[in-house]
Amino acid sequence: MKGIFVFLSIINCLSFVGQSGRVMESLSFRSDILKSDRKYAIYLPADYESSERSYPVLYLLHGSGDDQSGWIQFGEVLKIADQAIKNGNSTSMIIVMPDAQTGHKGYFNTISEKWNYEDFFFQDLIPYIEKKYRIKAEKRFRAIAGLSMGGGGSFIYALRHPQFFSSSCALSAAMGDSSFDVFYNKNKNSFQGRKREDLYNYFSNHNALSIIKNQTNENLKSVRWYIDCGDDDFLFEGNSLVHIALKKKNIPHEYRVRDGEHNWTYWRSALPSVLKFVSDHFHQI
Repeated sequence: MKGIFVFLSIINCLSFVGQSGRVMESLSFRSDILKSDRKYAIYLPADYESSERSYPVLYLLHGSGDDQSGWIQFGEVLKIADQAIKNGNSTSMIIVMPDAQTGHKGYFNTISEKWNYEDFFFQDLIPYIEKKYRIKAEKRFRAIAGLSMGGGGSFIYALRHPQFFSSSCALSAAMGDSSFDVFYNKNKNSFQGRKREDLYNYFSNHNALSIIKNQTNENLKSVRWYIDCGDDDFLFEGNSLVHIALKKKNIPHEYRVRDGEHNWTYWRSALPSVLKFVSDHFHQI
């Protein structure tokens, strides 16, 4: 009997080790704010179906030109998250990947307010996800990360809404135009008839450097920040300036510069560290 018990215990252990999480790539729900069906993808950890526990959540944002499937198809999120959880570098978590490509590209409300994606994210998406899945609906157990356009989105979301996130991880992030003049000249054809003051306010509210300058230190310190950008990335300067701005205000943050460019090879290599970083802040201090 003892031998049978040992054998069954070994089989159970091997079964657990071999378990994999699962991803669903093209889920959708109706958004009242955007008046359309919105797609999202989700990663559920291996023990989600067999447990009754609630999980922390990471919102993982894609870059320009991709959609909710980007982190699955090119970022290998299933493989990387499974491995990080199995080797103990990441806690079991739910990863939500929304689509910001359909209808209008980007994570922010448009200046015309005809497409209010940021409102959708906080007022439609987060409540829907936290109602549908077993998620710990508290700031401490909610994190956000992204790459390129999504890196900027994840960083600026946490700057503007620090009450929502315990940590924010920006990979090769688009942190906003370097100056108002650059922003204005790039978009002036669509700004006809608008007051310069209104345009400046919009720029200031969507530029990481401006928000850091105007945000309170208390709010900035309530989020754990992680910035990672390749040394050959065309967005390197903007990420460096954000690091310097946080440094000047004595805001604790992690800043990583590694050998690499603006590509999926770099972002796949970054994801394990992101999962470990957010996991560390999901845990009790």
